[in-house]
Amino acid sequence: MPDGSAPMAEVKTAVAGFVTEFKMFRDQMTDRMKQQESRMTMLDRKTHAGARPALARDADTGAPHQKAFGAYLRSGDDDALRGLTLEGKAMSTSVAADGGYLVDPQTSAAIQGVLHSAASLRQVANVVQVEASSYDVLVDKSEVGSGWVTETGSVSESATAQVDRISIPLFELAALPKASQRLLDDSAFDIEAWLAERIADKFARSEAASFITGDGSDKPTGILEHPQVVDTGWSWGNIGFITTGVGGDFAATDPADAIIDLVYALGARYRANGTFVMNSKTAGAVRKLKDGEGRFLWSDGLAAGEPARLLGYPVLVAEDMPDMVTDACAIAFGDFHAGYTVAERPDLRVLRDPFSAKPHVLFYATKRVGGDVTDFAAIKLLKFSAS
Repeated sequence: MPDGSAPMAEVKTAVAGFVTEFKMFRDQMTDRMKQQESRMTMLDRKTHAGARPALARDADTGAPHQKAFGAYLRSGDDDALRGLTLEGKAMSTSVAADGGYLVDPQTSAAIQGVLHSAASLRQVANVVQVEASSYDVLVDKSEVGSGWVTETGSVSESATAQVDRISIPLFELAALPKASQRLLDDSAFDIEAWLAERIADKFARSEAASFITGDGSDKPTGILEHPQVVDTGWSWGNIGFITTGVGGDFAATDPADAIIDLVYALGARYRANGTFVMNSKTAGAVRKLKDGEGRFLWSDGLAAGEPARLLGYPVLVAEDMPDMVTDACAIAFGDFHAGYTVAERPDLRVLRDPFSAKPHVLFYATKRVGGDVTDFAAIKLLKFSAS
């Protein structure tokens, strides 16, 4: 009889080989499915990320202080703000007990950019940043004595310069914009840009007025707040003025002469950096003036953003300057970088108040700024009066 053990061995070997190959096939399919699932997951994440609003994506990838400050503005959550340091400074943002939190650098920069671009004396003044509560300016009101000497001649003692100290205190400037909590909960609402726009608009208008007419009481001292005297009798501490010869208007004959007299009333070293300052109504009247040859004194800027020019000098249209009425000093001319200083603290604080105006949330924003005339010889005025 034939031996049956050989066929059985072959069957067992074949079955074992099939099982082994099946396991290998199953493992390969499992690995492929895992790889496919991983690719699908990554694709799904990318799809969702691309569908998010731009603000949400920016918030996820932004700097920690931006996300922390945004969370504080939206919900009042200040946990992430505590202990953070802004712009590498040693000052912590955890200053709620002192009246709010410091804004993030981007928002602060946006506000400063608007302030500098607004039609304000800030554009042409000397702007300094300080960490103290005031800013002191030392002014040399006289020249050190000098003279010619011979090789062997004696030298007399020079006169001592007169140095005056002008102290510019910093005052608190505040804005109080508000928004509904529902609007704040909307992730597509750019709260940082909204807040910067509201604060900058309020600050710019308040500053511009105080730099011209501020009385120095809880606000900067304006250029028109100081005593004004006829320029021929000018002395330190006063602002000299030239008259038009007619109350509330220019003279009927040679009206442009008053503008020319104003320019040359200013010393030569200041005149080189001179700027006219007036409001829109006055500018409308001035741009109609012509010289003896029938040419307009006023010329518009040749490029976008370039200021208009009057007798070759730039013109700053500041709406807080007075109108052309009798006895009003409606036009100023001077080197305002030398003549007026704006001192400010670099930090801006925001305090969130969700209780006082429900269902709205108030944002109490504060900064500290001061300003005053620092060189009385650098500014002259045109007074619309007969004498």
